[in-house]
Amino acid sequence: MNIRHKFPTLFACRIKIGILGLVFVCPLWGSELVKTIENVKPSIVGIGTVQKTRSPPVNFLGTGFVLDDGLHVITNAHVVPEVLDNANNESYTVITGKGKKPELRAATIAAIDKDHDLVLLKISGEALPAMQLGDANKVREGQTLIFTGFPIGMILGFYPVTHRAMVSSITPIILPARNSRQLNAKMISQLQKPAYAVFQLDGTAYPGSSGSPLYDPETGLVYGVINMVFVKGKKEAALSNPSGITYAIPGNYIRELLQYK
Repeated sequence: MNIRHKFPTLFACRIKIGILGLVFVCPLWGSELVKTIENVKPSIVGIGTVQKTRSPPVNFLGTGFVLDDGLHVITNAHVVPEVLDNANNESYTVITGKGKKPELRAATIAAIDKDHDLVLLKISGEALPAMQLGDANKVREGQTLIFTGFPIGMILGFYPVTHRAMVSSITPIILPARNSRQLNAKMISQLQKPAYAVFQLDGTAYPGSSGSPLYDPETGLVYGVINMVFVKGKKEAALSNPSGITYAIPGNYIRELLQYK
């Protein structure tokens, strides 16, 4: 058998001779990553509220991504405000497109899962390109995944950003307080709920990244949803001194939400 036919990937790589001897430089994975990101970007949206009498009228809150029939969007429950200023016609909006002239789509809440920090939105207009769900149970520690979102919102325009992250641990969601003084009503309530496993990532996310899809760099299949970062010190430290520790909700919980669309 021709060895070139048996190991085609090997011969797609270039061989360099360096100080440490032979080094294989393979552009294939990088090429696949570029294609995956290009395919995924049209499915990445912004989440916010719009109120015409407000300046600016759009309040950007986080990231989301399109699934299912192209008219449903997943994001974090904590991204979407529970109460709107109905007296001044404030409404939910999903931001699509790219660049300096994004398009606003009216949105409504189709289903919500506060225990897993997920919400399903239904949007108006024509269907958008949708991402596909993978099986989060197959994710393993040490696996490299990527996530795409809007870490600094729309400050520089509507341009999604992609980050790479390794799954450093699959761990219970509960984050214990360092001491009793850090315990508050919200944390105590969380401790009373059944624990479930989340993905701890060796990657840096920022507040605007909440709701970003965590997906496979080769297939584009969604395995999770970015929902929080470990903050060292005060909230401002998430931007000025990021910990590099990010958490994601396993994507299998999304399947349950889609049943209520």
